[in-house]
Amino acid sequence: MGPGERTWVLDVPYGTQVDDAAWHPAVRMHLYVGRSLPAHLVPYAPGPHTLGRFLERTLNPGKALHAAEPGEAPDTVGALEPRRLQFEAADAIAERAAAGGRLFLLADEPGVGKTISAVLGATAVGDLRGARRVLVVADRPAAITIGHWCRTIEALGDGGLEWVVITWDRLDKVKDQDWDVIVADEAHALRRTTTKRWKLWARISGHGKPHDKAPFVIATTATPGHTPLELPYLAPAYAQVLDEPMRAWTSAGAPGAAFADALERHGVGVEKGRYGAAWTADPARRAADLKLVRSWLADVRPPAMLHRAAPWGPVPISGMPVALTPAERTAYEAEWGEFCREMDLARRGRNVAKGRAALLRFRQKAGLIRVDSTVAWIAQQVEAERQVACSVEFVATAADPIADRLRDSGLEVATIYGRDRFDPEAERLRFQTGAAKVCVFTTVASISLHAGETLADGRQASTEPRVGVFHQARFSGIAGRQVTGRTHRDHQVSPWHVAYAEGTVEEQVGRVMVERIAAASDTVGSDTTGLAELAALLGADWLPPASLTDDGA
Repeated sequence: MGPGERTWVLDVPYGTQVDDAAWHPAVRMHLYVGRSLPAHLVPYAPGPHTLGRFLERTLNPGKALHAAEPGEAPDTVGALEPRRLQFEAADAIAERAAAGGRLFLLADEPGVGKTISAVLGATAVGDLRGARRVLVVADRPAAITIGHWCRTIEALGDGGLEWVVITWDRLDKVKDQDWDVIVADEAHALRRTTTKRWKLWARISGHGKPHDKAPFVIATTATPGHTPLELPYLAPAYAQVLDEPMRAWTSAGAPGAAFADALERHGVGVEKGRYGAAWTADPARRAADLKLVRSWLADVRPPAMLHRAAPWGPVPISGMPVALTPAERTAYEAEWGEFCREMDLARRGRNVAKGRAALLRFRQKAGLIRVDSTVAWIAQQVEAERQVACSVEFVATAADPIADRLRDSGLEVATIYGRDRFDPEAERLRFQTGAAKVCVFTTVASISLHAGETLADGRQASTEPRVGVFHQARFSGIAGRQVTGRTHRDHQVSPWHVAYAEGTVEEQVGRVMVERIAAASDTVGSDTTGLAELAALLGADWLPPASLTDDGA
């Protein structure tokens, strides 16, 4: 850097060439050095609480780089009002930290609100311990998860702490930093100790360090693991509550073997299998083991874990913003501009057919731009051992490309769409029996995709939890509620997400639809207001209501 210059870290997508953005091997990021950032590089500037923003501060010591530094809440972010359950979780985390604990397992079911609970808890721990830095390791895909965590931190306030949000595949970029508090989102990603991910995690989290020398870890997951042997990331908590040093639970050579030996020493049914340690096959012993390992964290005072089931009631539904790449955003804005021109011409001529066609074409193209993000999110959910119901409204620009790309990645997909293209019941049974982990469908009603269903032949459907995603937001709140009822039924709680491109008209539409679908759970005729709002957002308030709700899929 020369006089008056500074270094910018740029989030350039893999394989993308951008003028003036230079790859630096030491930082392993693209950089730009100068007095100001050129306009064509602004879209690649990192947002608050991201790894890029953290590296910028590291590379520009002593310089005020951004308007919102730690401790300053941006004016553009609306405040969140946490629920009582989330405040209770934060209090439980803080109580464990105040008692000298080093790890807390937040194992609430989906829909209870672990993200907000974890942010509130980490802030409280930071205040108790005089912390400076908090690392959040989020699940993939980054285009969805990083933005979600960053927005939550901004809305709740950073508590004067320096937050850095990354995904599991970027642990190597922060391995040489010191962290006071670490949030491990979807901590079941740490089930195996033979991976590079585990080695990096052990180093960053101080896994083998004495209890009073390690950072405080908040592990969040609704699915901790299949067996006690898949819980090595909880070893620090087990060792502490059982009053043992970490060396009794881990070793540099074979951490997995050391963990298995420790479990066996404390009464867990561990047997020697062909490929190493295995959990006992005795059902009675298994039940006792699960009760035992849970009691270690749940019965200590104050508790080192919290698990609350999502109450049966309205479907848990939320927006799922997708961060577009600069290229995707350029394409999106071009499509939006073309749509506005076509809709204006149709309005002037009062041509309903042209107006409807313009609306359908825009929705199709906007959805096509987001296909890769939806595919990545679905793949991650399957990896987390959930079955995914993907609701789409269009075949050629959504259902087909999503299904094709999932199959290309090696996943089996059930497809319920397209007249006479597939046998709907045969495809439904492929999903219900677990032969296909994903179902892509256009159907609004009259099919059941929920876990544990009793099938016509007397079999039981797979019991893996279901999660749903609207690739395109339904314009009808009642239709949307019907779709969520395909999985959220018969005492099976199934969270649903409405995907939309962040910072676009889709975001406004998505927010309206989240409210409409929720309202449709409790009231009749709630579509009227929602349709008026949507029509105004899209400049289509002159079209008949059926033009918005009849998609022709």
